[in-house]
This record gives sequence, structure tokens and C-alpha cells, in this order.
Amino acid sequence: MEFREEGEVEPVSPTGQYFNSSILSVAILAVLEFELPINDSQALSLLQDVFLPINPRFSSIMVSDNVDQKKQWKRVEVKLEDHVHVPIFPSKMSPESYDEYFDDYISNIAAEKFPQNRPLWEIHILKYPTSHAAGTLIFKLHHALGDGYSLMGALLSCLQSAQNPSVPLTFPSLKSSGPQTTHKTKTVSQFFSSVFQTVSEFSWSILKSNFVEDDRTPIRSGEDGVEFRPITLSTLTFSIDEIKLIKNKLGVTTNDVIAGIIFLGTRIYMQEVTQKSSNERCTALVLLNTRNIEGYMPIKEMIEPNSDEMSWGNQFGFLHVSVPKSTEISNPLDFVWEAQKIIKKKRSSAAGYLTSWLLDVLKKFRGPEEAARYIHGTLKNSSMTISSMIGPVEKMALANQPVCGFYYMVVGPPQCLTITALSYMGKLRVAFGAEKGFIDSHKLKASMQNAFRVILEASDQIPPAKAA
Repeated sequence: MEFREEGEVEPVSPTGQYFNSSILSVAILAVLEFELPINDSQALSLLQDVFLPINPRFSSIMVSDNVDQKKQWKRVEVKLEDHVHVPIFPSKMSPESYDEYFDDYISNIAAEKFPQNRPLWEIHILKYPTSHAAGTLIFKLHHALGDGYSLMGALLSCLQSAQNPSVPLTFPSLKSSGPQTTHKTKTVSQFFSSVFQTVSEFSWSILKSNFVEDDRTPIRSGEDGVEFRPITLSTLTFSIDEIKLIKNKLGVTTNDVIAGIIFLGTRIYMQEVTQKSSNERCTALVLLNTRNIEGYMPIKEMIEPNSDEMSWGNQFGFLHVSVPKSTEISNPLDFVWEAQKIIKKKRSSAAGYLTSWLLDVLKKFRGPEEAARYIHGTLKNSSMTISSMIGPVEKMALANQPVCGFYYMVVGPPQCLTITALSYMGKLRVAFGAEKGFIDSHKLKASMQNAFRVILEASDQIPPAKAA
């Protein structure tokens, strides 16, 4: 693995520039919950020997070239003490009391911006027991360093199987269990249908990013500056086996089920706050990894110069998905089928590639700040962002300390609600980043639990042959 010497530079990718600009500053929080109290005596050595060598960007700052102001990664000496934070809370309190301290702490670090004079990452070690764990570690990594796939791969490379550290972690298969279709024998009509869909989706994307805003609802205030307001981070846990039962009964994918639950739960919450929300326009941005691969690749392969599709960086696209209106749907299962239909239709278009081309054009002729402004408008005019990732099947450990819980959150987008989902040890952890004081997180979680229960019960009433 090659490393540049201190002072050497590497160009910053266009997306990296967009996410670390005067318009946008987006980061990822990865939360590890431990079964036992955290022993942080090895923290600095682990960072020095394991984390920093993963990628030179973890030892670099973003600077502007003196000639044409292009952004570059510049290697610097890393002072690890500046990146490690160990907060002090009152002692001898109950786990429930520490829950409140944890919630306030993570809300504060989510809102803080990274100093630009040191590498864009930090870790926070919370040694106090909460109702979820005996101790908690939070990795905060700037999105300019890479997308969720890259950063998750980096984080997982620091972890081992708790049962047998010498055996690699294993992950669920990403292959669809449904019927596979081939695009090699597309008919002329299918070709023109795909072209029409691409043009339609691309045109709609431009309108949504610039002119067409979602309605103001209980999950979207429509106000400026929501990215600077504090959030409440809460989570729910669902059984992967129960999600698979729904998936198999309905003949859809796991992601379709997750999207259907989120869409129904969102509408339930909105209607409980105000009845008219059942018919208001609400759009979710669903993030997709654009790499044509299955599972995580070894970090060494990801950072190779010619690694193409599997390379490190920000390689994702987003789909504008309209959340079905409650007045148009009577069967809760239709939220899942509708999610499947919409997402499948949108994925068949090449609108995501055209959007990337448009951003490149904006960057070339008007600069990266204008491209960042376009992304900001895309986020601001929609109601929420949804992303999901897969985690290990078995229990993992960090320096022989077992991890009992694992989730992540994207912070900094100009939205009142962000939802993420991550599988780990047969469970799906769904996290909600909601604007504090605007969204009732307790009511939102109850609505999502209700949606899951309703969909599970409804799916239990139909035979497998009913699959749509």
C-alpha cells in the first residue's frame, strides 16, 4: 500500500469538493455500542497503527491550489490527541439518566463543523452506561473523505469477528432472490421506453432541485438553515427474519420492504400531527451505491489507482421517490408494492448519470460552489433522505471488545429528517435524525413501529402465490 510523504498532494474529487464547501458540509456518524465498559488505553495506538494507514486522506487536509484554486488533499502530521474526545459526565447515575446526556452530546457533535486545519475525522469515547450499551464509541467522518460504502469499509477493516479474530467478517448476500432479468435482448419498444423514462426522470430532477418544493408538512418546515439546527438521534430495531417473511410473501426485495415501512410510518406520523398531511406532496431521496459489485471490497483494492467501479470515493446516486398518499392507498401492503414499482422504474433510467454530467458542467463553467448549491437545492426541496447499508452477520469486536449495537447517521443536509438503516447480527437498526423541537421523535418511532406491525400482520394474511 503506497503512502505519500508529508506535504504531497492529491486532487480532491468533485463530489468531495461539493460536500465540503461554503454551501454544504456533510458528515457521517458511525456509532458502536459495546457490551462491556470501554478500555480506551489502546485508542491512540489503534488509530496510529490501524486507522491512519487505511487511506492517506485520514492524514490529509483540504487546501486550495494557489494557481487555479482547485482543491487538493495535502498530507500533514496528525496529532491524534486533537481527534480523540472523551467527555466527562456526572458519575454514578442511572443508564436512563446517561441516555439524556448521550442524546445531548451526539446532538451537539452532529451540529459542529470540522476545523479545516486538520484531517476531517474524529472519534468520541463515551465511557458511561446507557440503556443500550456499557460504553459507546462514535466515529465522525466528513463525507468529503468518501461515501458510506468507502467509510463503512474502512471502519469494518478495523474490526474483527468476536468469536474468531482470524476469520474475516461475513455479510448477507446482495443478490436478489427474485427472478433475474437480462437487458441483452431489449426490444426496440423497451429501448425507447428506457430513453423516455430517462428524459422524464432527469427533467423532473432538475425541476425538483430548482423550482418544485415539497409541501410544508410535519416532517418538512421548508425554512432556511435547518442544517444548522440541533437534531434528535433515535433508533428502532427490527428483526431481519420478519422482514424476510414480508419480502417472500410479497415477492419484493428487502429494500422495498424497508422503504414501504418508512413510507407508511411517515404518513401515519404526519396524519397524527395534522390530518391534511395524508394528501400533501412528500418526496424522499433514496441514496444508491452505483458500484456494480456485491459486498465490501478489501481496502487495499479500493484505493488502487485503477480500481474503477470498486474504488474509494463518493460513488452514489439518488432517486426522487414520491411517498404514496394515504388517500390513494387503502391496503398497507400497497406502500411496499408502490415503493417497489417506483424504485424499480426509476432505477431503470440513466437519469443519475445525467445528473452527474450536469454537476460536472456546473463545476466546469460556474465552479464547485455552484454545483454544491444545486445539490443543496435538491436536498432542501425534498422532505427526507433514506439510505441503507449491510453490516456483518456475526458479532464483531474492536480490540477484543464485543460490539452489541451498530448504526450510523448522515448529518449536515438541509432537511428536517434523515433516515438510515443498517443490518447487524440478524437485526435491522433504523436511525432517525430529526430536527429537535420540530419533529416529535417519540411519536415518529411509534408510527414506524405501528407501520411495521401493520405490514407484517397484513402480509401474514396472504399466501405466497399473491406475490405481485
